[in-house]
Amino acid sequence: MTLFKSVLLASVALSTPALAQEDAAALSARDATSPDIIVTAQKREQLLIDVPQSITVVSGDALENQQATNFQDYLKLVPGLQLNQSTPGAGRLVLRGLNTGGVASTVGVYVDETPFGSSTALANGAILAGDFDTFDVARVEVLRGPQGTLYGASTLGGLLKYVTNAPVLGKFEGRARASVEDTKGGATSYHGNAVINLPLGDTLALRASGFYNRNGGWIDSIGTTATDGFGYSLKADTQSNINDSKTYGGRASLLFKPSDKLDVRLTAFLQNIRADAASTVESDPNSLATLYGRQTQSQFSPTFTNIDYRVYNGVINADLRFATLTSSTSYATQKQTLRTDATFNLSGIVRALLGAPANDFVLNQRTNNRKFTEEVRLASASNDFFEWLIGGYYNNEKAVLLQDYAAYTPGTTNVIAFPFVLGHVDLRSKYKEYAGFANATLHLGERFDVDFGGRYSHNNQVAGQSAAGVLAGNVPVNSNLRSSDNVFTYSVAPKIKFGERASLYARVAKGYRPGGPNVIAPNAPAGTPASFDPDTVVSYEVGAKGETTDHSFGIDLALFHIDWKNIQLLTVVNNFGVNINGSSARSNGVEFTATLRPTRGFTTSLNGAFTDAKLTGDAPALVGGRAGDRLPYAPKYSVALNSDYDWSLGGDLRASIGGSVRVLSKQTAGFDATFRAARGYQRQIPSFTTVDLHAGLDFGRFGIQAYVRNLNNAEGKTSAGVPTANGLAVNPNGAVTTGVIRPRTIGLSLSAGF
Repeated sequence: MTLFKSVLLASVALSTPALAQEDAAALSARDATSPDIIVTAQKREQLLIDVPQSITVVSGDALENQQATNFQDYLKLVPGLQLNQSTPGAGRLVLRGLNTGGVASTVGVYVDETPFGSSTALANGAILAGDFDTFDVARVEVLRGPQGTLYGASTLGGLLKYVTNAPVLGKFEGRARASVEDTKGGATSYHGNAVINLPLGDTLALRASGFYNRNGGWIDSIGTTATDGFGYSLKADTQSNINDSKTYGGRASLLFKPSDKLDVRLTAFLQNIRADAASTVESDPNSLATLYGRQTQSQFSPTFTNIDYRVYNGVINADLRFATLTSSTSYATQKQTLRTDATFNLSGIVRALLGAPANDFVLNQRTNNRKFTEEVRLASASNDFFEWLIGGYYNNEKAVLLQDYAAYTPGTTNVIAFPFVLGHVDLRSKYKEYAGFANATLHLGERFDVDFGGRYSHNNQVAGQSAAGVLAGNVPVNSNLRSSDNVFTYSVAPKIKFGERASLYARVAKGYRPGGPNVIAPNAPAGTPASFDPDTVVSYEVGAKGETTDHSFGIDLALFHIDWKNIQLLTVVNNFGVNINGSSARSNGVEFTATLRPTRGFTTSLNGAFTDAKLTGDAPALVGGRAGDRLPYAPKYSVALNSDYDWSLGGDLRASIGGSVRVLSKQTAGFDATFRAARGYQRQIPSFTTVDLHAGLDFGRFGIQAYVRNLNNAEGKTSAGVPTANGLAVNPNGAVTTGVIRPRTIGLSLSAGF
């Protein structure tokens, strides 16, 4: 097994079929007749070149070679994928610019056959995208454009799918890897993982893996002193490297295959994320330049975010000769517990209005989401004229969101007792969805295909909320808030093949996000919306892809136009925070990947995306978006160059070197009505460029790799907050918090296989 392989980008923007880039070591051993990459984008195994839509595939070898364990690490390998994140595990994925900062997802996440995360706007699904560790993952598939037909709700912009390695029958194997990293100005990081495949007879195999990542922090709290809005002087703590985190967990999968006609796979995936302070720094509210000459944040009371993922899945495949019957049963949970430091923002009001002593003021929050899904589908056998797939889907979700304000004695976590409740919110929701779907491909001769499909979905939702305390308005309990939706989505995609390695396709597709009830009191004023409707997109896409027969050059190109209607927005109506439907947007763009392999072992790829995503109508005044404003966290362009060279040094010894450069243009931060009114445009996040390098030696069973991330030590900003909340300053000196990428990091990795 080659442990260090050059970057494998089977990715090309939009459909990336035969262009699938494979690692150089594998390429050097294969010839033109070798099989191309197999994907499951359309819920059946297909050659990548035969799928008429935009897909990027990043192989497990590429992820390992790049030391990529999370979203942030492999953005450079996926054209057009953006991430708005400042805390591990708490991030928002954006594809094709479809984002307005709401609380429901526009990009779906799957782990094999399991949809992960909340389907509604009531459990913070948009900012809790499943950021799973990628060790022992076969590949990551990123599908761009709406995926409503086969993947259902909340896939307006697309889908990110983790495809894990299945157990292998009759083969014993294992490998392990350990890494250490040093971050400029920060603490040391440590990483370790291992996997083993155990044959348990001729028909049974077990595969188990585990991982542990300890990420050192680099942001300091330097004791910033300032006066809050009530005239109280506050001084932050002094502490170094407060944003450390760790991620650990594992996966076990059992495969039972008594014959070629039947297989059963049971999988459990567990992952815990433990993060202290967010990776944010205090910045100038206008330019977003970092304040105080270094990366710092004002910590008055220590914060944390704990996130637990649990995914359990059972898949049965039965070959019925004329078709394959598949049943997938899943149960997944996501639990987030966090503490937010609101001292500078709210401790003054607690002192001034409630007669409290000096205090550190925090918000404690817990969000739990439980999701049971069942999908049954029947897929026809391969056919030269007509292939079809039909299926049914059931989803049952329960979520709870709890919030409590607390005041602590300064410098401690000892609660200050009050004769009343400061603030408590309890929001509980249930979501049930039933759907039927079908997809078919009509082969009109050897060169022309038409792929088409549809999905009908119905959901029912029930929610209830109670709020107590002087800071929460003592909202009466209302436990019978209801809504339901009926939505039909579709896709049509004709394709023309020019030989075996070139094609041209077009695709029209519709996607949607469910609506839902608004959690308002029964005595809310007239005009307060009791519910909100689904929003929908219709996407028009044209793509071309092809490569030479010797795989020395490949190109994937796609152009798209998306109309987004009835956009869901989060705003305030009659002093209630509610979701509403308002405004419209459009997104135009192009995505591409060009791959060059001029000689054996050498691979260079250039990928990029140009996205022009803008509102086409004014959002409500309190939201702050106006017609013509660019959508948040949708940079106009992003470009990445990746190169790798792998060669033999004799015997089993191989060497590899590689690097990448990623350029990201400036982007608009979240809509801010006050900033927009004062300046006529939204707050802008500056552009930045990052450079990564790696080199390694592979001795066959053992390997060593050195690598550098962010060689040029760019201070890339990934998110931006607002200077005020509740009418009061959030941070000392009017600063805003901005997410930042990790500074220059140098690492060394050792691996062994057996």
